[in-house]
Amino acid sequence: MNTNQIAHIAALVGEPARTGMLLALMDGRALTARELADAAHITPATASRHLALLVQARLLSVQSQGRHRYHRLASAEVARLLEGLMQLAAGQAPPARPVAVGPRDAALRRARTCYDHIAGRLGVAVAEHLLQEGAIVFDTEAGGQVTDRAATVLGRLGLDLAGPSAGAPQRGPRPLCRPCLDWSERRPHLAGRLGALVCAHCLDQGWLVRREGSRALAITPPGAAALQGWLGTARWSGVVQAPSPGA
Repeated sequence: MNTNQIAHIAALVGEPARTGMLLALMDGRALTARELADAAHITPATASRHLALLVQARLLSVQSQGRHRYHRLASAEVARLLEGLMQLAAGQAPPARPVAVGPRDAALRRARTCYDHIAGRLGVAVAEHLLQEGAIVFDTEAGGQVTDRAATVLGRLGLDLAGPSAGAPQRGPRPLCRPCLDWSERRPHLAGRLGALVCAHCLDQGWLVRREGSRALAITPPGAAALQGWLGTARWSGVVQAPSPGA
């Protein structure tokens, strides 16, 4: 890896329109060029040129289906790069007067997708519960382990680690379990294949629902009942009750 390659990737990600398109794909779904153009507030023709560069650099992958071409982040590593940049950008923001936080921001902080796993207060609560129960261990900022307790602890959530969904093929090498520093909570949530399985399970059960045009995840009444029973009342309260201003 030479400096020119690093600078090339940085330049691709650093262009505002391309940044907008990349962030629009952070919920793990695939979007068309027109949808990404709308997300970046540019014309479809301009978006096509940007997308070609991102695909060429292997930041995006593209799949044709019928008359449409769908773009998605090429790997979890790309999502991790973007999440890291978001954390850095948030930390670099200059002090300002208190900002009135709207419902959209509150929803994002409560629960959202980070590529294909759960972030926000819910994602952090899931990670903390698994750590406390001894189901996972975070060794370093980049690594973690799944213990023999995981099957029992996740079984209480109805997730069978030996089931067919647990063995679904993955795009490229990916760790089973790792921490991902949450940009809004400044604490780790669960990433890796296990984090993706937990997120997919909650979506499949109808406990979480994607919000249109946002990375935010809505928690349904059945989801609230199931997750509160699994996480415990005290930890669940930390998910649904927003902290007071300045806390």
